[in-house]
Amino acid sequence: MTTTDRHDAAIADRKTDTVSRRHFLGGSAAFAGAATAIPTAGLTGNAEAAVIGQSRRQRRANAFNLRINAAIDQWSQPVPRARDNGDDQRYRNKIGSFTKGLPHDEFGEVDRRAYRRLKQALRSQDDTRFEQIPMGGQRKLANPQATFAYSVEGADSHTIHMPAAPAFSDVDEIAEIVEVYWHALLRDVPFSQYDFHPDVAAAVDDLNQFAYFHRRYRGPVTPANLFRGETAGDLVGPYISQLLLKPVPFGAMTLEQRYRVDIAGLDFMTDYQEWLAVQRGDVPNQPILDTTSRYLSNGRHLGSYVHVDFSYQAYLNAAQIIMGGLGINPWDPRLPYDFSATQGRFVTFGAADLLSLIAKAAHEALKAAWFHKWQVHLRLRPETFGGRLQLHMSGRRKYPIHESVNNVQVFDRTFSSYGNYLLPMAYPEGSPTHPAYPAGHATIAGACTTIMKAMFDEEHPVPDPVQASLRGLELTPFVGEPLTIGGELNKLANNIALGRDIAGVHWRTDGTEGLLVGEQVAVGLLRDIKRTYNEAFDGFRFRGFAGDEIVV
Repeated sequence: MTTTDRHDAAIADRKTDTVSRRHFLGGSAAFAGAATAIPTAGLTGNAEAAVIGQSRRQRRANAFNLRINAAIDQWSQPVPRARDNGDDQRYRNKIGSFTKGLPHDEFGEVDRRAYRRLKQALRSQDDTRFEQIPMGGQRKLANPQATFAYSVEGADSHTIHMPAAPAFSDVDEIAEIVEVYWHALLRDVPFSQYDFHPDVAAAVDDLNQFAYFHRRYRGPVTPANLFRGETAGDLVGPYISQLLLKPVPFGAMTLEQRYRVDIAGLDFMTDYQEWLAVQRGDVPNQPILDTTSRYLSNGRHLGSYVHVDFSYQAYLNAAQIIMGGLGINPWDPRLPYDFSATQGRFVTFGAADLLSLIAKAAHEALKAAWFHKWQVHLRLRPETFGGRLQLHMSGRRKYPIHESVNNVQVFDRTFSSYGNYLLPMAYPEGSPTHPAYPAGHATIAGACTTIMKAMFDEEHPVPDPVQASLRGLELTPFVGEPLTIGGELNKLANNIALGRDIAGVHWRTDGTEGLLVGEQVAVGLLRDIKRTYNEAFDGFRFRGFAGDEIVV
């Protein structure tokens, strides 16, 4: 099996801990004895076929050795040194760390004793210590012990690499929070109106002050790339992916992708006492939904979708659309069965295989996200930074916020609309009660879309593209540059990741780096799954989020 992806390259320069097969098997006398007693015939990649003439003993030996080989590969994977941005050590009052749900003082700064209890529990892995964490309200912490969960397929979550997030005082942190504030102010502007809306022009001017966005888009921000993802597919066609618009074949039903969305113009946590109560863990009222179901046509609609979706909903739907809703053969022709005269795909390399892998990838992606969230980065949420900004700008506290905060217009516009500098939130409860970096939605998106890119023909055109009308009441034909399956899968991943930014609960790098975490998870899963197939094939080939070819 050959891999030429960037994931191993990204961590090759870090200290590794590898062992040979002999060393691995020699680590336990009982284990080594069991392994050497079992034949290893033919197991150098794909599993040997379970033909009628194969003995039960040989089948058992092959299955055992397949698992041994996977375990040896896991043992041999480099373990990167996880580095955070230093904020948790830098500030005694933990202003740059995630503290939501714990007791907070009048400035929204965490009770240090409660925070120490949280960190002690995370270091100890002792279940009883988590029950001793003082809480500030009714909301519970979101599953911090998931950071310790193991996987028996794919890479272990603690071997997945991601860089440190921008630090609290960095100019890049200001660039990201400026974008999040503009997300909030433009939630009700239809994506199709970005070319001519005057507030969009103001957002473009603000973001172009930061080298951060020029690096990401390899050039200036324009209305055409504003708030979009950074892959080639993201910049082609309508903002919303075809896979969030087209009807979904669902067994004997067809589901129209019209959704109940939050009512226009209603934002939350724009009052300081409301903000403080939410940081302490109070449970606010539920949002008010529009009585009319709509196609996703603006930021508020997209934020509404990612508020209540289940973990792999978008990707289950996308797979059904691609397999049965486009009227095409979507499968990668390099995989088995397109040219077989006697067999068709199903349990392997077919719908049953793909759908189960999507669900599996979603779960494994969350384990990797939860490791980085709770064990490494503990990044604060944008809403919390908004509270720090309000106190700083009003003179009640002095925080080490980068001076570029004074050079943009979005904060003055926010003050003009709401009377303060707090971040207007789409959800009354604000963010979930787990740290920001990486975004769980983004890691799932990266993993699930990578699985689909490995199975489908990425270059196949999407027939009859559509876009939502201004108010989201109907779909209209889209006429423009051709759209491809691979491009729309990339766009889907970024729609989901950035939809959480638009709601105010995440930063851009939570999404962009989260996608790459998910991609690594999917590659590890595909490595292990490849061993289980009897069919002869050269491996999975697809285009990564960075544009490079990945071979598994």
